Amino acid sequence: MARMPLTDRRTQLTEAAIRAMTRDGVSRTTTRSIAAEAGVSLSVFHYCFDSKQALLESVMETITGHYITLVKAAIQPRETLRETVRAGFQAYWDHVAARPGEHMLTYELTQYALRQPGFGHLARRQYELYCETYGELLEELRRITPFELSVPVSVLARYLAAMTDGVTLNFLAVGDEKAASEILDMIADHVAGLAGES
Repeated sequence: MARMPLTDRRTQLTEAAIRAMTRDGVSRTTTRSIAAEAGVSLSVFHYCFDSKQALLESVMETITGHYITLVKAAIQPRETLRETVRAGFQAYWDHVAARPGEHMLTYELTQYALRQPGFGHLARRQYELYCETYGELLEELRRITPFELSVPVSVLARYLAAMTDGVTLNFLAVGDEKAASEILDMIADHVAGLAGES
């Protein structure tokens, strides 16, 4: 087995964990199955991750990173702020539609963390990460398309995290893409309104 820098090996194992957990579920995925998925020995896994909590946190951050990269690329100035915001939501939604299992996994990870003694902080961290991410995206949006909000960025970030979380879960349960698109349109309208764009 070729030597690989620790950060690269952690990335390899995290991506393998995402594939295994998406396919088999969190509770049925073992460190042995993740190592097998990655094509490494169990000792390599334990060298990279000293606890299941560390692995799960890496999985949560990596899944979020998968779609944040797409959203950031989509947030380019358009004719209106509303169009720019909606393009960001569309990039997120394209990821949901392309990888529903990965998004389903995020809900399973939340439930798992809340039910396991000593893991509750991971569920809190997951939702803090969502809010932090929206805060960063809003600041990036304000940088490229200056505007003032009628509410604090932190409040809007929590609102957007809650709304997209709900829309995503509803889509995973019901499967109605048209309804999800209409809700995302309404959220984009709301954000533009909070920035004084009518």
